Amino acid sequence: MWLYFVVLVGLYYLLRWYRERQVVSHLQDKYVFITGCDSGFGNLLARQLDMRGLRVLAACLTEKGAEQLRNKTSERLETVILDVTNTESIAAATQWVKERVGDRGLWGLVNNAGVYQPMAYLEWQKFDDCMNILNVNLLGLVQVTLSMLPLVRRAKGRIVNVSSMLGRIATPGGFYSMSKFGVEGFSDTLRREVKGFGVKVSIITPGSFKTEMTNLQLSLDRLEQTWKEIPMHIKESYGKQFFDCHYKTVKKGLSNCSSDLNLVTDCMEHAVTSAHPRTRYVAGWDAKFIFIPLSYLPTSLADYILTSYMPKPVEAT
Repeated sequence: MWLYFVVLVGLYYLLRWYRERQVVSHLQDKYVFITGCDSGFGNLLARQLDMRGLRVLAACLTEKGAEQLRNKTSERLETVILDVTNTESIAAATQWVKERVGDRGLWGLVNNAGVYQPMAYLEWQKFDDCMNILNVNLLGLVQVTLSMLPLVRRAKGRIVNVSSMLGRIATPGGFYSMSKFGVEGFSDTLRREVKGFGVKVSIITPGSFKTEMTNLQLSLDRLEQTWKEIPMHIKESYGKQFFDCHYKTVKKGLSNCSSDLNLVTDCMEHAVTSAHPRTRYVAGWDAKFIFIPLSYLPTSLADYILTSYMPKPVEAT
């Protein structure tokens, strides 16, 4: 009985391995548009796909970032300045892409642009912090996708959305999880709606990685500044000991981030180039062995694990 089960499982993984090794044809003729290419995952992915021979259209927030990327890639790669929170900027970038891809359409759209800070409790932050994170991580991603979707449909291509493990299980520390839960929901809805057009939608779910977005000193400075600016009655309700514990937790977490960005960009590359891309990719040891198991635990147990290390707020003692 067990032997049959082991054989079936083995055959399943062997078949999946074979399917996932199949690559789409004529990569050199396919255009891929990537957001957030100034640094981090987007920058590395643009260089990887350029080395594979694809026609990369890289969107950067700054001209400096665009110039640095062009200096590291072939003449095939082209850059455009894009602010995903600006409707006019998105419209201009879409027209720019349309002029380049022509009737063949856009094979790949990789929504990578995102922000992370400040990593502070919800009550410590201003509403503007919430709107900034949502505008970049969620609403910008939605608007870019819907603007580019006719071009992707024409090519029967792929859309790759970068989420996070914090989009599967929320931890204390800000609005980031809320934005990534939104990305998960949008991606699932979109995948089912465009399946009939031959368009595939993949979600990349990274763990913790060292990028400009998770810069240790910048994150800690932002956290300290946020604490200084909150109203005194809120500060007194939590207490300095509570803040110090959260500060140490953030510092430890960011210090342990992986520096191997290829774990993420290899997933992105596979989603763009594989004949049979996965619906979801999980990248990073912490994602696979900590966050995924946590997300399947009973809510009460997950809550205990994620909050037991914090002292009680002053107001609760």
